[in-house]
Amino acid sequence: MMGKFDFQELASAFIVLFAVIDIIGSIPIILDLKQKGRSVNAIKATLIAAVLLVGFFYAGDMLLRLFQVDIASFAVAGAFVIFLLSLEMILDIEIFKNTGPIKEATLVPLVFPLLAGAGAFTTLLSLRAEYAPINILIALLLNMIWVYIVLKLTDRVERLLGKGGIYVIRKFFGIILLAISARLFTANITSLIEQFHQLD
Repeated sequence: MMGKFDFQELASAFIVLFAVIDIIGSIPIILDLKQKGRSVNAIKATLIAAVLLVGFFYAGDMLLRLFQVDIASFAVAGAFVIFLLSLEMILDIEIFKNTGPIKEATLVPLVFPLLAGAGAFTTLLSLRAEYAPINILIALLLNMIWVYIVLKLTDRVERLLGKGGIYVIRKFFGIILLAISARLFTANITSLIEQFHQLD
């Protein structure tokens, strides 16, 4: 079931995913990779990230059932991950360290964990607890188009926004993510508490 199209749900899902994927905030990292001579393929990165995210969006439910975890529990766990991501952005600290062995920048760290990381995965499943799948998928597709445009125009975007502009945007979306994590937590913790009461 894809559910009913709803522009407000689409807009909300787009903003949440925009903040979590945070391609603008990743521009300094992408530029640093390019300066180190690590190539970044915009179309390849966008397509792989989209396939991973859509795949997890559909198979994630099955994985949760396999481990006997319900969507509300996962949404609460996702709220904690989004909370930590927001702290990274607001406080300029590194919580999620990338110590992988792969040296090709398109896959690591660009696709994973920057574009399709733990935050994006948990956010997608957390959104499923609230919105119709059709709205989330369109929001994800629009975000992937935006990611491709930014990757193609990284140097121009940095010149346009400046280091200060990127810094301010990162802080702004960090605060938005903090609010989203609080809302996700409160919305789903109540249903978990109700489930516990029903078990009693």
